[in-house]
Amino acid sequence: MAQDTTVPTLDFKYWLDKAVEWGQATTLETQKDVCLHLPQLQEFLQQTYETLKHMNSIVAIQQFPLIGQLLGRLCWNPFVIGYDESQKTLMWCLCCLYSSEPQNPVELKANSWIRSLLCHLLSSSKWESNEAETSTFISALGYTSADYYCHLVENIVSSLVTELRGNQFNGLTVQGSVPASRVNAVSLFCLPLITLPDITPLLETLLLYHGGSSKEILSSQFLEAVNDAFLKKKISLSESAVFSLWLRHLPSLENATLHVLDQLVSIQMNSLEEVASVIKDSFLPRAASHPAIFRIVNEIFKNALLETDGTPEVMTIIQVFTQLFVQVLQNENKQHKFPLKAYFPHHYQPLVVALLRRPFELPATCWSQHLTHISNMVKALVEDTNVSSYDLSEIWFLVACFGEWLDIAAEQLLKAAVEPDALLWLLAFYCCPQTKNLQRIQTMAEARAVYNHLMMLFNATTLSVRDLQAAVNSITDTEQCYTQHLTTHLLANFLLFSSGGHMIAQEFISHITETTDRSKEVRSLLIRTAYRINQNGEENQKTVKLVNELLQKLNV
Repeated sequence: MAQDTTVPTLDFKYWLDKAVEWGQATTLETQKDVCLHLPQLQEFLQQTYETLKHMNSIVAIQQFPLIGQLLGRLCWNPFVIGYDESQKTLMWCLCCLYSSEPQNPVELKANSWIRSLLCHLLSSSKWESNEAETSTFISALGYTSADYYCHLVENIVSSLVTELRGNQFNGLTVQGSVPASRVNAVSLFCLPLITLPDITPLLETLLLYHGGSSKEILSSQFLEAVNDAFLKKKISLSESAVFSLWLRHLPSLENATLHVLDQLVSIQMNSLEEVASVIKDSFLPRAASHPAIFRIVNEIFKNALLETDGTPEVMTIIQVFTQLFVQVLQNENKQHKFPLKAYFPHHYQPLVVALLRRPFELPATCWSQHLTHISNMVKALVEDTNVSSYDLSEIWFLVACFGEWLDIAAEQLLKAAVEPDALLWLLAFYCCPQTKNLQRIQTMAEARAVYNHLMMLFNATTLSVRDLQAAVNSITDTEQCYTQHLTTHLLANFLLFSSGGHMIAQEFISHITETTDRSKEVRSLLIRTAYRINQNGEENQKTVKLVNELLQKLNV
């Protein structure tokens, strides 16, 4: 036997040749060679796992075509699986090759093969010294080895689930509970098997098990691995199990929230229905019915909004999440589970109550009055002499979460007979909350100038882009970011809700997107408007058609 133990990193051919040479280590010479190479083999398997865990199963097999043969042979070598951590690492590697959604007969067959190997590894510690007798015993029962091991895993899972559930009654731990050390050990036992469907009942039972300890009894590695597999859709879990996971392990909740943000920011939003679907599938709105979860998710969203200076994509994601959360909250409140202050402990409660009202709950004729009431409350809070910068950002974030009302404010300014000052002030604060009073007075003056010019054009039947551009030029400082945001808000609504605006909408939107960097802002406004019209059941097909045409133009 060769005694040179210097092996290149991830040299699958070298180790496969060794595995073939070793077989099941039946001779003394073979056994000595296996033992000589075991430390390096374990290091190789650990490196293999660290590489595989960042790939999906198809890519892994394409990149390492020998991996299946190698792992299969090593799993049947008693010296390999009996050495230190090698058995566990082999399980981890096999689970990385398991297809969570097999697409063809080959992948189905591969999954079946992996399951049989995992079952063999699970049972080998008990039976490895008596393999011949075991085979005879299995045959006498009328099973093949694969069938037997499969039933063995099912029975192990069933036994552990029964043991854990037997010590719980209506969520309370009864006398004679399972020791915390054993529960922790069971969670570690699950680590390499998390993505196997047979293990799911045990995962859920562990997540819902609390025991009598004030400290977390499940392994943090287990909680992180379960959350990671759930976010990557490698496993399916019940809502109650996911909620329990997030309540007992806050880093998992933070990762889940950031995962949704990253997922939505990285795609081009074509409709809010798509955004709503992704957020619903994440379980976050329903999980947020628990105040502790809601406050943490909201804090993450607030930080994301502040760090990105209120980018349209992040703003839109937060607003859709809030709408979905409010729907859940209204259903939950029928059971009076938690008071409103539990969700918004530091906010002025009358303002929270006003913002929580959904537009469809009020007649459209009452919208401007409701918005004036909101504006007056926000203004009183903002202009309080004791208000700090932190307080301002908290008030702004609360208003931003319910941005649907701000979109309606811009629409009402142009469509309804309203006193504009209160609604313009609310929009000015929304577009730039950190401005001082003097700056906000200037912003108000500029907003009023744009608004007055647009109202003069609102009923005109023929318009040109030049006419509308004059409204923008009528203000004194179009370079200020808050002025741009506010002007864009008003212009977009003018194009959508005035007859003359309909005629030049496509041309003017092209002009804005070609001459400014506001295309994302315009897109967000358009998809929010389409969603709001659909949600509120407004019969305005002409506007919906125009919105869709404008979005198509922006997509080109």
